[in-house]
Amino acid sequence: MGLEAAVEATVDFLNKAVKPVLVGGPKIRVAKSGKAFVELADACGYPIAVMPSAKGLVPEHHPRFIGTYWGAVSTSFCAEIVESADAYVFVGPIFNDYSSVGYSLLLKKEKAIIVQPERVVVANGPTFGCILMKDFLRALAKRLKKNTTAYENYHRIFVPDGQPLECKPKEPLRVNVLFKHIQQMLSGDTAVIAETGDSWFNCQKLKLPEGCGWAPSIP
Repeated sequence: MGLEAAVEATVDFLNKAVKPVLVGGPKIRVAKSGKAFVELADACGYPIAVMPSAKGLVPEHHPRFIGTYWGAVSTSFCAEIVESADAYVFVGPIFNDYSSVGYSLLLKKEKAIIVQPERVVVANGPTFGCILMKDFLRALAKRLKKNTTAYENYHRIFVPDGQPLECKPKEPLRVNVLFKHIQQMLSGDTAVIAETGDSWFNCQKLKLPEGCGWAPSIP
């Protein structure tokens, strides 16, 4: 009954939204819900973003992946789409001073569906407990109307990243050139281990190909 009630309340909320979005968080891992998240992403048509600590848990080769949502330091055009949405589904989020850039995210609780490993909160109102994340996501995927409006908005404003200028002979190596070469080295047979600090921040900009592993080295 709890699962059905949670799905019903969520479907009623999201199917009324004009431009909803879907954001993956780090608790997808502990809930073992990666496949269920992708099933929902495929079914709903929403643009997909990922929180910084969840990089690698959401497939970046997905056709509607729009990048890392991290407030003011998000991937280009990602924050504009997420924060202008009239409904957002956060799956397994952790909101702390780090992930929220000092609690500066321009989000409204009444627009959010928060899906935790064993709990669902709908629009800062009804809370449904004892519900497994993967069960909820799969049930929701079967009920939502497909809505690609937010992704279409993203597609209209998106401008591809430019290429860094080539280094001149004996010129000091620039960070953007270094990461250009790292990006070219990535494949489904590689993995990225990002150390805490500048390395971790810059690695957020890498686009992980299908099968490429990711592990932040955070003490």
